[in-house]
Amino acid sequence: MSDENKIILLVEDNPDDVVLTLRAFKRSNLMNPIVVVRDGVEALDYLFARGAHAGRDGASLPTLVILDLKLPKLDGLGVLKALRADARTALLPTVILTSSKEEQDVVSGYAFGANSYVRKPVDFTEFVEAVKVLGLYWLALNQIPPRQATS
Repeated sequence: MSDENKIILLVEDNPDDVVLTLRAFKRSNLMNPIVVVRDGVEALDYLFARGAHAGRDGASLPTLVILDLKLPKLDGLGVLKALRADARTALLPTVILTSSKEEQDVVSGYAFGANSYVRKPVDFTEFVEAVKVLGLYWLALNQIPPRQATS
């Protein structure tokens, strides 16, 4: 799969964090297409090709979901539960990238099927490095499962 096909879905409502994440990917020379959605409902609409994203090819899923926890309409844990409950997205690599320091959020994130939990570093240089490592691992090194056949 070429890099052009390895789409990243960034689920983040904070405009500053969106800009920071996009800048960090660019500085890390990760040129994968990034789709940004700003709340949990829009994330599910994108993934399941419904609502405002009904015209999208629902069979074309991102390679990686980067998910914030504190989201409007439906929080990140709700998004994660919905992803894991649907055969089309049950195995979709999902990384929680959040500023939450709550131990319960870490436990719940993994309990609901997150593949990784990363706290957003406050320092920009550390943030860029964290995003670079995330991108390199999940997009270059990690072997994703084959796409599930939908019934």
